[in-house]
Amino acid sequence: MKTSQPHVYVWIWLPGSPTPVVAGVIAPTGQQFGGDNVLLFAYGLSYLERSDAISLWTPELPLRAGTFDPRQSVPNGDPLPFASCLRDAAPDAWGRRVINVRSGSDPTQDLNELTYLLSSGSNRIGAVDFQARSDVYVSRDDPATLEQLMNLAELVELGQEIPDSLAAAALHGTSIGGARPKALLTDGDRELIAKFSSADDSHPVVKAEGFAMLLAARSGLDVAPVELRRVSGKDVLLVERFDRVRRGEGVFERRGMLSMLTVLGLNAVGSWRASYAEIAQQIRSGEWVDVPGTLREVFSRLVFNIMIGNNDDHLRNHAAFWDGRTLSLTPAYDVAPQVRGTNTSSQAIAITRDGQRASQLRLARAVAPEFLMTTAEADEIIGRLRSSIETHWDECADIAELTKDERRAMWGRQFLNPYIDYDHS
Repeated sequence: MKTSQPHVYVWIWLPGSPTPVVAGVIAPTGQQFGGDNVLLFAYGLSYLERSDAISLWTPELPLRAGTFDPRQSVPNGDPLPFASCLRDAAPDAWGRRVINVRSGSDPTQDLNELTYLLSSGSNRIGAVDFQARSDVYVSRDDPATLEQLMNLAELVELGQEIPDSLAAAALHGTSIGGARPKALLTDGDRELIAKFSSADDSHPVVKAEGFAMLLAARSGLDVAPVELRRVSGKDVLLVERFDRVRRGEGVFERRGMLSMLTVLGLNAVGSWRASYAEIAQQIRSGEWVDVPGTLREVFSRLVFNIMIGNNDDHLRNHAAFWDGRTLSLTPAYDVAPQVRGTNTSSQAIAITRDGQRASQLRLARAVAPEFLMTTAEADEIIGRLRSSIETHWDECADIAELTKDERRAMWGRQFLNPYIDYDHS
């Protein structure tokens, strides 16, 4: 499945449009940066002439003629081998593993980036797709059932050959982020993400995430709607896609999305030095709609993550819609309690500017001024979320079909662990 294509064309669904147009082209340089091939980008002249053209992300790829080198595209940003706003739409760990297995390669091998772009499904997250041609758009998506997607995930985990009968299902698992088994699914008039159990799971990961998302919704957070199902004796979490807006029978508008990694101009390594305080600063100073409401929502998500033991809150698990002019916060996703071997825990990104990341509410209170909040306002949110978790615990656990043992294992461990109230690290 390796490609000899010298270029890959970027197609985009402009805001409100049901069909894509060519935005520009990705071209290899033959050079490497940080161990990866450097890929340049240039907008097409016909695209620049459109009155409705938008930038893919103005700080990184402003709407102008010329070639953009990702090693020097973002002022004061981290140099990269590939534009971050395009990398957001590329296959991630699980998708690359699916492509590797499907091509007969070592599941852990790194193929050429262009191969991953052209070997992944077209119904990817966000509003762009990657094509081998600029004159005609060819969608790489065929229908697949939930059972087929589950069978595919099992084969990929085992590193076994994917039969032709699951070729369509394979595409559904290639163009989505994260490292765990998952796939994109169309179910009637709904566009969904299906998340599957893994053979390596030592606890009910899928049910725990669904449970946490249900609690988050009951607590007033803006989260993607979820549904838990039992299929072939295994747990499946269905998450409604918020990057799709239904505009008619089988017609969906695609919404552009950027990870917070892209918005902050950082690379994966640089994300370790990021903090919630910097996210708040970006919201205060960037092109965001409803700044006060956005700050309150992000602060509430921080507090909720601390309370439920979700320390996998890295920058790719925060995202924003981008319409070419403004940013708006997406619903929360990947709100997943993590198993902890001890009471102590730390968040994936720091909470305060000085790098403190202990999963403790004292740090949430300390960073509240960055979110334009008083200590009293922060305490109101903390108290409300704690009360909501306690109030809705049984209801949401029943919906998630958590057993008594599973509930006992989570309460006071992932959820509301005493460590969150310590006044020292």
